[in-house]
Amino acid sequence: MEAGAASRDLMDKNTYQMQFTNDLSQLGLNKTYLCYEVELLDSNSWVPLDDCRGFLRNQPGLHAELCLLDLVPSWHLDPTKRYRFTWFLSWSPCPDCAQKVVAFLERNSHISLHIFAARIYDYRERYEKGLRSLQGAGAQVAIMTSTEFKHCWRTFVNNKGCLFVSWNRLNMNSQNLKMRLQSILENGNN
Repeated sequence: MEAGAASRDLMDKNTYQMQFTNDLSQLGLNKTYLCYEVELLDSNSWVPLDDCRGFLRNQPGLHAELCLLDLVPSWHLDPTKRYRFTWFLSWSPCPDCAQKVVAFLERNSHISLHIFAARIYDYRERYEKGLRSLQGAGAQVAIMTSTEFKHCWRTFVNNKGCLFVSWNRLNMNSQNLKMRLQSILENGNN
C-alpha cells in the first residue's frame, strides 16, 4: 500500500491540485486518488475516528476504492455500531468498483457511505449503471463543490499553511457535473 494510507501522511499540494481538478479539459489524469474519513455514531452525533482517515491512490491492477476496502478489516470496526464513511474521489467509481462497493455495503449494513467525486468516470460502458447501483445500495453520491475541495485541502493535503485557492471555473464545472450526475441518477428511475 502506498504512503498515504496512514492518517498522519498528507498529500503533496501539487498532486492534489492536478489530480482533483474538476476541469474536464485536463486530459491524461489516469490515477484515482481517494481521501477518506470514518465516523462513529455515538448517541446522536458522529465522532471522527482519526485512525481511520487518510488518502490513497490506485495501484497496478487495483483501483483506489478496492485498496480502501482491503484496508477496512484492519480497523476492526464493531459490527454492532454504526459508521459513516466519507470518500472524496478524483474520479467517480468505475462500473466494476461500483459493484464491489455495493457488495461491501450489502455485507456491512452498519456502514453508510457518502461519495463525493471531482469528476465522473465515463470511459467505460455501464458507468451510469454503476453510479445508479451505488445509489440503490444506499450510498449518497455527489459531485465535489468548493466546500468539499476546501475540506480536502485542509484535511488531507500538506498545504504548508496556504489557504485553498480555487481554479478558474471550479464552481461552474461543479454545477455542470452535478446536473450531469443528477440526470444519470434520475434516468435510472424511469
